[in-house]
Amino acid sequence: MYIFEKNNLRIKLNTQMKKIRLSIIMIFSCFTIIYAQSKQAYELYNNKGKKANYDKMIKDLAKSDMVFFGEYHFNPISHWLQIEMAKSFFEIKGDKLFFGAEMFESGNQLVLNEYLAGFYEEKKMIPEMTQMWPNYKTDYKPLVEFAKEKNLRFIATNIPRRYASMINKEGIDILKKLSPEAKALIGPDLERYFDEEVYADMKDMMGEHVPPNMLNIQTAQAGKDATMAHFSVLNYKKGDFYFHLDGSYHSNNDRGIIWWVNKIKPGFNIKSITTLTQSEWEEKTKEEIKLIANYIIVVSDSMTKTKS
Repeated sequence: MYIFEKNNLRIKLNTQMKKIRLSIIMIFSCFTIIYAQSKQAYELYNNKGKKANYDKMIKDLAKSDMVFFGEYHFNPISHWLQIEMAKSFFEIKGDKLFFGAEMFESGNQLVLNEYLAGFYEEKKMIPEMTQMWPNYKTDYKPLVEFAKEKNLRFIATNIPRRYASMINKEGIDILKKLSPEAKALIGPDLERYFDEEVYADMKDMMGEHVPPNMLNIQTAQAGKDATMAHFSVLNYKKGDFYFHLDGSYHSNNDRGIIWWVNKIKPGFNIKSITTLTQSEWEEKTKEEIKLIANYIIVVSDSMTKTKS
């Protein structure tokens, strides 16, 4: 009897130890999963600083006339979300959806249109495009190809770089020397509405190192925004839904392109989305978050960059 009880106790103890070891393994496994899940590539927030739901964001943005996506040019999360949002918008808006992008200069519109129409292959299109961005194939090609597949318009909105450079060097008066053909590629409202105060923060960022041609630099920046706004408005028809890609500085805080659109043709329902790194997000005040955009993509500081 004694030997039996001793063996029975040993069996019970062994069984209990196995249960304890299994519990410890499960606890550590759960901890590992939770830790891994916390390393997210991005988070989506609204301008109240609350986490936003992607589907609800899409439905909200789709109620507007124009959406400006302020990206970090070499951030892969920005570009992945752009194509995903385009697909989501298409499901709601269909052929009312069309695109615009800072990455294509207005002088390239004809070539872009012909490519979208299937007149020639990409390998023939790219050499015809002036100032093609080096990350086109990884970051902007997917959206162009989506537009081509769905037979959607894609607007080349930006000022040709040579004219922005001329303004930077010579100032706004250089516009008087340009031909009518050249002026047709530049937003015609630049001279009428340019306001130095709208670009005052550019001067502030220079600190004590403000260059003597600061006004020209501000005007050149305005030339980009005014031109992108001009071609956005020019190509918009009632009932359309417009999705524009640009560097975040061009649309943050309802300034840049958005400010110019409201000057050129007030009345559009405009919303925006912007990009911040985690460290930038943590430094923002509630008031800054409220004003910067309707939605904010917060990406990891350690996120890799696409080819520049």
